[in-house]
Amino acid sequence: MRGLVTDVTGAAIPGAAVELTNKAIDVQKDMVADGKGEYQFPQLVPSRYTITVSATRMGTQQKIVELLVAQQATVNFALTVSNTTVTVEFSSENNALNTTDTTIGNAVDNQTVESLPMEGRNAQDLRSLQPGVLFRGHAQQPTLVSNDDNRSGAVSGARSDQGNVTLDGLDNNDQVTGLAFNGVLRSSLDSVDEFRVTTTGQNAESGRKSGAQVNVVTKSGRNTFHASAYEYNRDTFFAANDWFNKKAEILEKVPNKPGKLIRNTFGVAGGGPILKDRLFFFTSFERQPTAENQQVIGTVPTQNLRNGVLQYTTGNATGSNMVGTVGTGTYLSQLTPAQFAVLDPNCTSSCPWGHGEDPNVIALAQQLPLPNATGVGDGYNTSEFTWSAPNPLILNTSILKIDYVINSNRRLFVRDLQEDCNRRSIQPREQPDFSLRWHSHRRAITQTGPKVLVSVKHGSTQIA
Repeated sequence: MRGLVTDVTGAAIPGAAVELTNKAIDVQKDMVADGKGEYQFPQLVPSRYTITVSATRMGTQQKIVELLVAQQATVNFALTVSNTTVTVEFSSENNALNTTDTTIGNAVDNQTVESLPMEGRNAQDLRSLQPGVLFRGHAQQPTLVSNDDNRSGAVSGARSDQGNVTLDGLDNNDQVTGLAFNGVLRSSLDSVDEFRVTTTGQNAESGRKSGAQVNVVTKSGRNTFHASAYEYNRDTFFAANDWFNKKAEILEKVPNKPGKLIRNTFGVAGGGPILKDRLFFFTSFERQPTAENQQVIGTVPTQNLRNGVLQYTTGNATGSNMVGTVGTGTYLSQLTPAQFAVLDPNCTSSCPWGHGEDPNVIALAQQLPLPNATGVGDGYNTSEFTWSAPNPLILNTSILKIDYVINSNRRLFVRDLQEDCNRRSIQPREQPDFSLRWHSHRRAITQTGPKVLVSVKHGSTQIA
């Protein structure tokens, strides 16, 4: 936070006393405006502050400022010759125009985070509500196809994996999938104090990546106790059917029934003082069991191939195996099991089941379902089978954050976040069910002074 102290004529007032206070988190800083009448308070925690400015033979002026994450605020004062104290409410909306640097982006405060409805109570979804952001929805698989570089979206046309996601000022990037808005650690909605997405014009302090800079701040405890409990439920009662699933159900003459998507999100959060004005805590726990079906498309053998008949296209219109015309100059031919056996008359030791088709392969093909769509496969020997497969998921997220105010210029915080993810495989026999656990530790200490600014941070994330 910075600004300029002048009189009503615009002349600078050197030596003006500037006081910054926040009783909720026990912050009190004092400084004197320099020879140009300028002042600044670096490395402030996002919160609501009161700035009081006074000077000899001048009145006192007070402003209340809402300081958001990664957003510099310029608060100027014009003192009058008076003995009265003037208080001005200087809200974040008044400070929306950034005249300090070239960064372009929006900060979202806690009130907005908690008020806006969103599917799945996922805080990452709010990051896409920015000008210049393209959001393509959530990826259905952990990794997408190799030629799809959008990975859920893009910011200002940049590669989605060039975004930089930080949580409480520390690295939270997913190095595996590189999704546009998601970090490797999930933050529950009630644990997020605020966040900012810088879309273009990043400062050197961001660095590392050329894409969006996403800064997320976890809530901290205050001098008063606060707690919340919540539960949200989503059901498929009013849900529309998936187009591919509906098409398959029509072909199979079964009722029109959408895939299941039942999501129940519940949790608790709370914080307060351990030692008033010095030591604070915040903790939250959220559980999100999801009973969900995912539309799956597979390739299965056609009835002809299950019977041992192999079909192929050819340009020979006089072949003895021709059974039809596919298009102009293209004809459909086939090999029956007897004809296929003739093609390999010398097979002996490598054909323990005799010449022609392998009866074990035919028996395996008979166990697979018949095609119910025509989107994949060659249409002659293989075709599409689509179905709504169960894809349940359980997420458990727990957070504990401790803030310690050593003195007015030195602060320390420690945060521990643990996330458990349990998912069942969509296709049995293809891969086993899996369970993942992310465990994150973060520590940071900040020292500020008139001429010294030191910030030391350390973090680690373990996946098991």
